[in-house]
This record gives sequence, structure tokens and C-alpha cells, in this order.
Amino acid sequence: MDEPSPTFDPLTNQFGSLNDLSHELASLQDLAMRGSWRSILDKVSGARSLDLLTKPHDHLIYLSYNVLALTKLRRFSDASNELDSLHDFNSHHYKYETYPKLYHTRSGSMVPFSLRFINAQLPFKLGNRQEGLDRFYLLLNFIRQKIKDKGIHSLQESVKIWRKREVFVLHCLIGHHLGAKEFNVCLDLIRDLINHDYLDPVLVSKLGYIQMQIGDFEGAKGSFHRVETMLNERKNDDSSALSEVEFRNLVNRNKALVFLVGKDYVSAVREYEECMERDPADVVAVNNKALCLMYLRDLSDSIKVLENSLERVPTVALNETLVVNLCSMYELAYVNHSEIKRTLSNWIARVAPDDFDASCTRV
Repeated sequence: MDEPSPTFDPLTNQFGSLNDLSHELASLQDLAMRGSWRSILDKVSGARSLDLLTKPHDHLIYLSYNVLALTKLRRFSDASNELDSLHDFNSHHYKYETYPKLYHTRSGSMVPFSLRFINAQLPFKLGNRQEGLDRFYLLLNFIRQKIKDKGIHSLQESVKIWRKREVFVLHCLIGHHLGAKEFNVCLDLIRDLINHDYLDPVLVSKLGYIQMQIGDFEGAKGSFHRVETMLNERKNDDSSALSEVEFRNLVNRNKALVFLVGKDYVSAVREYEECMERDPADVVAVNNKALCLMYLRDLSDSIKVLENSLERVPTVALNETLVVNLCSMYELAYVNHSEIKRTLSNWIARVAPDDFDASCTRV
């Protein structure tokens, strides 16, 4: 829930299990982790029909999973209709203090943050970009107000969580503006954070990517060097969720990108291999190493890199971009590529989550 009572910090509260928070929440979470979105729809429908959801927050949590499942299955209109049933997130119906006998001293909104995020994202899926941007900026303002309020009440754990949400939403906004080639807006968003000493290594790296796209190669190298300095000095604040391995791999991928732009594919491959040694599930490194090998006209090894990744870490490596690239390589390398792609497609059908877009194999 996103707005608990200011008298205590709920993120330090200890719960025995997820089921202590809502009816069979652990089961829902397990299904989501496995990508079993159709099973989630069945479970939510069953819980509703059997009247198993006895508290207001139970209904909101189950609605959140239902909307998420519909979105993952690309049923965007259905997800939007489900969200519209709430009418107004700020309604008193969704406040803890409206139900003092159930929630005692708790106050504030019980609307999960995930619902607010999906509410902002859905218009893009429905072809209404401006509505989506408006909702994202409203969400960003909402988050920043929360950071301010939690700071006033010295709820530091909550401040950290809301700061991570701020960065997450900014990443999404930057992505949407990048898609429309609105580079100056992206630069303004990132520099605003950096100017306030809010240094997130992923955001600074993204600044470098944008600088590359607008032709500021030296500026990009400067941003990447700044990220490397942050790693060496460990001055990034706690709002970065990167582990040591993730941070080091980010630095290596940034170096590789500089080599890639300079068409030094051998050096780029070396950087990606360092990433893969630390973390075989670094799909960006895997995919980009394969592309570099292809540029070096080593199509056979390029295919092996992607196939080995699918065999070793299928749950991580199985994403549409990697599969599209593998199928493109099959088409270049083999006369009987249709049969090979069909074999891949059949394997994907057995192991992929419900939301995987099987059409990416182009069978």
C-alpha cells in the first residue's frame, strides 16, 4: 500500500508471510513469478465468486494482479476497464481511516503503487500517448510529494522506497520520450536529478546513451567515465538497486558500447565476455556479444552464444529481442531455417511464460 500512517514506518514491520497481508497472496505472487498469467485470472475470478476477499485492501490487491495479468496478456482494453471500475484512486473508499474497525490506527491510501503505474502505462498500449505522458507526470509529482512527506516524518525506509519508485518512473518517461526522439526532454529529466546530486548509475549511463544518439560522443564517454568513477569510489546513494556484479557489468557494457560505435567489435566482445563470466544471465551482454560476432562475420559462433544462453538460463534469456536475433541468424546461416525455427518455436511453447510473443520466431 502506498500511504501508511505517518506515526510509524510500515516498511520496517515484520510479517510472517505474504499470506499475512492478503488472502493466499503467496500463491498469486508465485504464479506471477512463473509467468502464469492465465492462472492468475482464474484464481482472481474464483476468489471473487466465492466471496473469499473479506477486506477492502484484499479487493485492491487482487484487482492489481488481475490488471497486471490482463496487461501481460496484451488484453489492454480489459485491463483499462478493470481500472476504470475504481473511478478515483483518491476516493475515501480506498482510505484506511474509512474502516477504523478493520485497520485501527492505520491511515492513508491502500491503493498499491503498481496500480498507479499500470494506470499511467496503459494509455500508451491503447494508442493514446499524450494521456499516458500526462498520467506519468502526475505520478512523478505524486511520488515527489510522498518523498517530501516521508522526509518530514523521518521515515527513512519509506523515503528510500519512494526514491526508487521515482527513478523507475523517470526511466519509463525517458523511454517514452526517447521513442519519439525527444532527446532534449530526456536530457532535461536526467540532468535535473544529477544537478540535485541524485546520482543513479543507470540514469547517468542512460544520459550517455542519449548523448551518443545526438552525436555527442565525447559527452557520452564523459558520462560513462562518471559511472566508472562512481563504481570505484562507491559514492552512489542507496536508491540504486544495483548489486556489485550488476554495477560492474554496467560499466563493462558502457565500455563495450564505445567500442561498438567505433566498430572495434573484438574489444566490445571482450567487455561482454567479462559481463557473462560474472553473470551468465546478463542478457544484454549475451545478445550484444552475439551481434558483435555477427558483425565480425562469425555467424556460427554468434548462433552458439544465443543458443547456449537459452539452454543455460532459459527463464532469463527467453525474451523476444534475443529470439528475433537468433531467428535472423538462422535465416542467414541455413537453407532449412524454417525447420530449425519451428523446432525453436515448439521448445518455446513448452517453457515460455504466458505473455511471451511467439510470433517473434517468424515461423
